[in-house]
Amino acid sequence: MTDTTRTAMIIGGTGQIGSAVARRLALDGWSVLLAHRGGHHGDTELAELEVTSIRLDRDDTESLLDRARGHDLVLDTVAYEPRHADQLAQLTGDVGSLVVISTGSVYVGANGGYLDVVTGPDDFPDYPVPLRETDPTVDNRERTYSPLKAELERRLLAVDDLPVSILRPGAIQGPFSPALREWFFIKRALDGRRRIVLSDGGTNRFSTSSTVNIAELVALCAEHPGRRILNAVDTDDLSVAEIAQTVFDTLGHEAEIVTFPGPPVDAVGSTPWTVAHPLLLSMAAATVELGYRQPVSYAEAVASTIDWAVREVRAAERREEGWEAVFPGLVERARTDRWFDYDAEDAFLSGR
Repeated sequence: MTDTTRTAMIIGGTGQIGSAVARRLALDGWSVLLAHRGGHHGDTELAELEVTSIRLDRDDTESLLDRARGHDLVLDTVAYEPRHADQLAQLTGDVGSLVVISTGSVYVGANGGYLDVVTGPDDFPDYPVPLRETDPTVDNRERTYSPLKAELERRLLAVDDLPVSILRPGAIQGPFSPALREWFFIKRALDGRRRIVLSDGGTNRFSTSSTVNIAELVALCAEHPGRRILNAVDTDDLSVAEIAQTVFDTLGHEAEIVTFPGPPVDAVGSTPWTVAHPLLLSMAAATVELGYRQPVSYAEAVASTIDWAVREVRAAERREEGWEAVFPGLVERARTDRWFDYDAEDAFLSGR
C-alpha cells in the first residue's frame, strides 16, 4: 500500500507561528518536520503528536534545500531578506506548496511613510482602511525590516513556476511569542493595577494576528498551492480598549479603563497597539480565493496565550528569575517605551 501521508517542513519551527502550524497540521494527519537553530524548544507537547525536530542553520543553503525538497508543504517563518528568497527559489519544482511569512508593515501610507521610519504621531503613515494586498508597499533600498521584507516578496513572486503564498500578518500573538504585546496588560493584572490609562480615547486599532488563525490560512495554502499574497490577520478589528478588557476578563481582573483624548502624554497612555492612524488589514482576498473562515476569535485565542505566559512567568519566579527571563526580547522595548512606569501613570491620574 502506498503511503499517502502528507509531509511538511517548517523553517523556524519552534517559534510562535511554527508551533501553531505544526500542531494544526499534525492533528490533521500530516507528518511534520521542524527545523530550528536550537535557541529554544518551542512546544514540547508536539512530540506527543510525533512531530520531528532538527537543528538547522538556514544559512547552510545546501542542508536547507536537501531537507526541504520533496515535501508537500514548506513553511518559512524566518525569511527576512532578499537572499532568503534566492534560497527558496531553488525549491521550484521540488515542493508542493511554499508558504512564506512576511509582514503587514510593508505597506506604505498616502504620505509615503511606513512603520520603520515613524518618529511620532505627525509622521505616522495614513493608511487606507482597510489595507488590501493590492495597496502599495515600500520600495527603497534601505536595509531595515520592512524594505527587506518587501524586496523578499518581490523576488519570490518573480520566480516562474514557484507555488509561493506570501502571508502578511499584523500584531502577532500566540503561545511562544518572543514579543508578546499582550504582556503590557497581563503584567498590569498580575501587579493588581486597578486603573489603566489609554490615550486617544482607547480607540487605536492595529490588526491582531492570532497564530492559530495564521495556521488555518497556512493549511489552506497547502491544500491550494498558488502564487499569491494574502493578509493574515484576525477579523475582530478590536480597539486597544477592547483588547485590554479582553485580557482582564480572561484573567478575572477588574480594572477601570481611563481614557483621554489626543496622543500619549510623556508616554502615559501609550501601548504596543497605539497608532496615530488605524492599521487594519482586509481578509477579503483570503475569503474569496481560499474560502477562509476565521476558526477562533481573538478572545478565544488570547486565552491560551495568557495561560502560557502566566505559567512561564510563574515558573521563572520559582527559579528566582523575573519576567525578563521569559520575554528577553521585550526588555529593551519595555524600558524605552516606559511600558510599566506606574509612577508616571499614577501622577497623571492624580492630576485629572
